Amino acid sequence: MTSFRFDDTLRTGIVDRLKTFEVRRRPDPGALKHAAVAVVVAEADVPGEAAFLLTKRMPRLRAHGGQWALPGGRVDAGETIEQTALRELHEELGVLAGADDVLGTLDDYPTRSGYLIAPVVVWLGARLQLIPNPGEVAAAYRIRCAELFRADSPEIVPIPESDRPIIRLPLPVATVNAPTAAVLYQFKEVALAGRDTRVDHFEQPVFAWR
Repeated sequence: MTSFRFDDTLRTGIVDRLKTFEVRRRPDPGALKHAAVAVVVAEADVPGEAAFLLTKRMPRLRAHGGQWALPGGRVDAGETIEQTALRELHEELGVLAGADDVLGTLDDYPTRSGYLIAPVVVWLGARLQLIPNPGEVAAAYRIRCAELFRADSPEIVPIPESDRPIIRLPLPVATVNAPTAAVLYQFKEVALAGRDTRVDHFEQPVFAWR
């Protein structure tokens, strides 16, 4: 399995690859509500290895309770997507990051539940302590970036309810579905592998449509 050292070489490489990627941003989300998520690159539990942060939402939440997610939420009036991603990262996991920690962005991803998600890639160089907000986050995990390169990943599966296949990623903690799986797959392809891969054609499982 491919491994990624958590060092300046990786950070520079991610920045360079995101700079050359032509992001697809929808200037008018239409009926969709604008949201942003943070794709956070941090040091893994194994020292020296790179990881990304993944959360499990509290089961009692009205929207998408119990689902796997990235830190994020709706863009408030006057906010940029970068500001939203950093604010939500602090609110959900107690992690403070600034504009200098933002490495770039990925494509907008429209969801069945009515959101247009803008992924923001964030680098957290210092050793960090995650403090999950008990009102929103049931658990938070550091998943090695190498897990995105597993031979059995991604899983592309047709469903009878749609003419588009769903995408899901097998990870050590669970099999994660779109939209989180779609965002993480594009992060892997663009930021880590340097491939211009699009993901907005991938479907979400029916349980995530509401």
